[in-house]
Order: sequence, then C-alpha cells, then structure tokens
Amino acid sequence: MHAKSKTDKTLNLALFDFDGTLYPKDSFTGFIFFTFPKHHIVTRGLKILPWVMAYYLGLYPAHAMRPRLFQSMFRGIAADLPQSLAPRYAQKIIKELDQNLLQQLYLHQQRGDHVVLVSASVDLYLAPVCELLNIELICTQTEISNGILSGNYNSKDCSCEQKKLRVLEKYNLDHYQQVYAYGNSHEDLEMFSLTDQYFMVGRDDTLPELVDAHPIEAMHRQKKLEKDST
Repeated sequence: MHAKSKTDKTLNLALFDFDGTLYPKDSFTGFIFFTFPKHHIVTRGLKILPWVMAYYLGLYPAHAMRPRLFQSMFRGIAADLPQSLAPRYAQKIIKELDQNLLQQLYLHQQRGDHVVLVSASVDLYLAPVCELLNIELICTQTEISNGILSGNYNSKDCSCEQKKLRVLEKYNLDHYQQVYAYGNSHEDLEMFSLTDQYFMVGRDDTLPELVDAHPIEAMHRQKKLEKDST
C-alpha cells in the first residue's frame, strides 16, 4: 500500500476501472460494432485474424491486442464519425453499468469524494461516459491528425503500471485521507498498490466501507435522514 500521512486531509479519492468492473462487458469491442458496418469489421478483422486467435487462446496479451485492434479498425477514419456516435453509445452503455458498483460510485460522490475512471479503453467514447457520470477520466488517448484518426495512440495503453503512473502524474495522493480502487484483473494490481482499500470483482464479496472525509457534512446528512424518516 502507498504510505502517506493522514493528517488534515479533507478528501477521499476513488478510482474505478471500466471494462469488467463498472461496465460488465467489453466496451471497446462494443464501440467497434456500434460505429462500423459488418463488412468494415470483417474486411479489416481478417488482416489481424492470427493475433485475434492468439489473444483468445491466451497467447497474446490484452495490452498488445488493444492497440493492434484499434489501428486495424480506426486507421484512416475521419474522427468526426466515432465522435458523433460516441454520445449515443455512452447513453447506451450507461444503462448497462453494474448497479452495485454504480451505487458505490454515487455514494462516493455524495460524500464529496473525488471520483476518477481509470481505464485502458479509449477516450473517444469514455469522455462522454465520464461527462454523464460527472467524474474525471484517465484512459488511453487516441491520435488525430488533420481530422483523421491515425490508428495510433497518443499515449501508452493505460493498463498495469501505466494506471499507477498516470494516477500519480495527475493526483497528489498526500492530499487525500483515503484512496479506494475498484478493478477486475491483474491489469489493476498496480493501481491497487496506491490504495487504502480496494475491491476486486469476482474475488471480493463485500464492497469497501467508505470513510467519510467530511464528518460535519456527514452529521448534517444523518440528521436530515433522521428528520425525513419521522
């Protein structure tokens, strides 16, 4: 765990992975099928079929497969195509989020915690997702040149150690009373190392009990709840 002083801290930080965690499916593949016609997917998919087969056989890692798949599907595409479809896709997948983890996210927000989505998926559709949820975003960034998607990333694949490094780059953990993280795979372990409490989907049964960084506000909320119940 990340050792840090806990004195005089007024905020908590909550880090949520997306695919397999907050969203129970593969949002990136879903976005491909939402954006392109079948003939585009089949034609371009055939060119990387050996890597796709190796990936599903467990012989080719996800962090290598994602950029290869992105390049195959999006290279040379006008950026305004996926950008115009992304808000509708975000609206669609918001309705399919894991309800237990979504409620946990809302609890963090109600307590005034700083909530961040930390994902290896791409910014094209995660940005509107985060706008809908009113949270911040750390993810894999895509490269656009003269309005055209180059097929390359503008950052490293945001998984494993990159998740940890990107969080540390953007946030000073000494400013937070507690750091929480929610994930579902080995790609989240480095992010977990920054936390006081974490939750692994598929392994842990109980979500972390939240420590209120705002005791006075919590007292007012409790009094309001008691008043409303009478």
